[in-house]
Order: sequence, then C-alpha cells, then structure tokens
Amino acid sequence: MKPPCMIVVQYILPALRVAIARQLVDEAGLKKSEAARKMDVTPAAITQYLNKSRGDRALEVIEGSEKIGELISDLADDLVNDETPPDMQLLKLCRTCQAIRAEGLICELHKGAMPSLQQIGVCACSMGLADIVKNP
Repeated sequence: MKPPCMIVVQYILPALRVAIARQLVDEAGLKKSEAARKMDVTPAAITQYLNKSRGDRALEVIEGSEKIGELISDLADDLVNDETPPDMQLLKLCRTCQAIRAEGLICELHKGAMPSLQQIGVCACSMGLADIVKNP
C-alpha cells in the first residue's frame, strides 16, 4: 500500500520547492543563497530545483492549476517579505498539498506508483479534502 502522502513527499513537495525557488530567484530577484536560507535548504538544492534536476517530475501537475499557482505565489511572497511566522508558512504549504489532493492532481502519479489503483474509476485520494480546502 502506498498512501497519497507518499506521492506528496516523493513528487509534490519537490515540485512545490521548484516552483517556490523559481519565484524567489527569477521573479523576486533573490540570490540563490538567500532563497536557500529562506526555504531552509542548501544553495545546491536551489540550483538543482532551478535546473530541474530535482523535483521536476510533478511540476506539470501543479503548474496546471490556477488555484495552486496562487497558493504558491502567496507562500513565495511570505518568504520574500519575512512577515509570516515559519509555522504559518508550513501551514500554508500543508494547505497547498491538501488543495493539490482535493483537485485530484496526484491521482495519475498515485496510479503509476500503485498499479492496483488503475482498476478503480474514481480515485479516493481527495476524499474528505474538498471541505478542508474550502473551509480551512
């Protein structure tokens, strides 16, 4: 059994880091070292995210959603402005993952990792999450 959380850790979180790193470096103009400090990762990780040698497998999945893009932008703005406490930044990151699951964006990745799910027409990965995302 591979719960959706495993897909999030393996594919979605690295893709979110790619998207956030891009916004910090490309859009906000931060140096890689500063982006790394704000994201609590190494500068080498930022380089890998920007070069798409890490975290690119699910990037298309999250870039296809306008709502997820807004959540990522909001989180990147928080990191740039240093106005939001770290625990609230983590909460926003968790809510972004919940929104990704609620939109069913991880279902194909999940079915690829767990072939027995391919027999099921409707994926249950998002069950119960739609209300959480709508009413946090």
